[in-house]
Amino acid sequence: EDLPLIEELLRQFRVDTVFHLAAQSIIGTANHSPLATFDTNIRGTYLLLEACRVTGIPRRIVVASSDKAYGVHPILPYTEDFPLLGVSPYAVSKVCTELLARSFAETYQLPVTICRSTNVYGPADLNFSRIVPGTFLSLLQGEPPVIQSDGTPIRQLIHVEDLVQGYLRLAEQAEQFAGQAFNFGGAPPIQIRELVERLVAVAGLTDQLPPKVLQAPRLDHQVDAQVLSTAKASTILDWQAEVALDDGLAATWTWYRDHLPALLPTLGPSLGLPAPD
Repeated sequence: EDLPLIEELLRQFRVDTVFHLAAQSIIGTANHSPLATFDTNIRGTYLLLEACRVTGIPRRIVVASSDKAYGVHPILPYTEDFPLLGVSPYAVSKVCTELLARSFAETYQLPVTICRSTNVYGPADLNFSRIVPGTFLSLLQGEPPVIQSDGTPIRQLIHVEDLVQGYLRLAEQAEQFAGQAFNFGGAPPIQIRELVERLVAVAGLTDQLPPKVLQAPRLDHQVDAQVLSTAKASTILDWQAEVALDDGLAATWTWYRDHLPALLPTLGPSLGLPAPD
């Protein structure tokens, strides 16, 4: 959110390619602090794009959006021509992010493209409000993982390595497809309850720590099912997800099992965990 600093960095390092991934991406936090979310996700985006425009240095810009920008549609999967109907603070911030990217692309011929991805998972994600790291944290603490809903919402996950490849493919052709959005979805869609059961299974704890389903009432802004069509990315960018869900979850569990116990004493205060003995 510091325009002079962004301009200085672009000039100092002659930045050729910009990946705009910085955002408030935790939906619960965004709901609790909408103004901070709008400052980071909306103002942060237009300042970065303006710095790119003024300096004229970057030749490729990729802006990260989200499947949440689509909001709720009765037809699955979502294709890139679906209207953006997101209403929660986070979703609205991503809709605005996309409109800003399109505005700069059309008005100033800025070489910016948009990546809409599904839920990302993989090693080293320490945002424990998310389902994969949150479940693994519970398991490592010897607690049953908690599913807030009835477990029936459907989600699609993409491994971080697959998404990185998508970012790179998109950057390579940003000038050709300026102003356009591309979906990046990963594994086949899965119900939340089945996903958590798979997470427990890859940890080898199915018999000891079965998930606890709270059956919490669904909030108005929550989406029952979100699935992205990746036909455009496959056809135009020659991209497809390579990491199978079970393989990705198993590798991710290995990372948390090997690294998280050592990190917990440091992370404890921020997570609200008790101090270690």
